Amino acid sequence: MSFLITGLLAFGFYLILTAGSGTILGGWSAAELIAGAVTALIVAAASSRLLGQRCGAGALNPLRWVLAFIYVIGPLFWGMAKANLDVARRVITGEIRPGIVKVKAGLAEDLGVTMLANSITLTPGTLTVDIDDESHDLYIHWIDVKTDSPSIEDISGGFSGWIRRITE
Repeated sequence: MSFLITGLLAFGFYLILTAGSGTILGGWSAAELIAGAVTALIVAAASSRLLGQRCGAGALNPLRWVLAFIYVIGPLFWGMAKANLDVARRVITGEIRPGIVKVKAGLAEDLGVTMLANSITLTPGTLTVDIDDESHDLYIHWIDVKTDSPSIEDISGGFSGWIRRITE
């Protein structure tokens, strides 16, 4: 099942990227459709087993994909925009208190911890330095250390709640 879903997703993504360059079916050439199908089969053969094992069947749930899309265009972009303004203000004023802090991710799934670590790293002023494999604690370099033991919400806002809904 994961082979079929991975192949269809890869083919759909290929069609989106090549739309409008041909004359068949509203924008594709026959050669592009064949190349896309072959590419999608290769991608599915190479990665469907990995996706099925690492992400679990729940990762193929369409509701989770919709939630992930909403998370990226909403809370993640908003958090990044606020952090950009905050970092710009701190650079101009020189008000920085950098340091590395340890926080509990509060997420059970490896996929969720990875998404949270990447979301934190994408946000200006923060960088995930390390992840403890057993406890899922994150070590984060933070531009504005206010306390020695901050919560994950202090650093990432509502990211962890959204990621929990997507991955667990």
